[in-house]
Amino acid sequence: MPTLRWQPIATLLLSIFGLGVATYLTITHFSPHTLVCADNGAINCLKVTTSPQSEILGIPVAMLGLAFFIPMILLCLPAAWRSTDRRIHLARLVLSITGVCMILYLLIAELFIIKAICLWCSSVHIVTFILFVIIVTAVPIVLAPDYGLAPTDSGDQLDEGE
Repeated sequence: MPTLRWQPIATLLLSIFGLGVATYLTITHFSPHTLVCADNGAINCLKVTTSPQSEILGIPVAMLGLAFFIPMILLCLPAAWRSTDRRIHLARLVLSITGVCMILYLLIAELFIIKAICLWCSSVHIVTFILFVIIVTAVPIVLAPDYGLAPTDSGDQLDEGE
């Protein structure tokens, strides 16, 4: 049976990094003068983070990043990866798919509407995409019917009738 070796730690570290950047972007959303990034030409974090697209229904996109990475950290804890509860693995998968859909929207907004790229935002996009790839490639392992069950030695077992 295939096992997960590096995936739990990698996804946990990526999620923690993503939470750090999302926290920074949330702080700078409410205090843009603290943003450390180029602010001219194609790379213009200030233009991106203060654009109308930096909010969805009045909620800053950076706060949506917090709402993504906080549960993702919990779902990427090694204990969650070891869980035999399929709902945990499905929740991780659904959350990663939601994250990728969101970064596709944000990337389109940056490239075609705002016409500027935010390097901080791009780091979140990259982390979210890598999380998605790791989680999707681990799905056949974690959703296998025998995942998490200890292997048994069939030769050492006796029937109850013996």
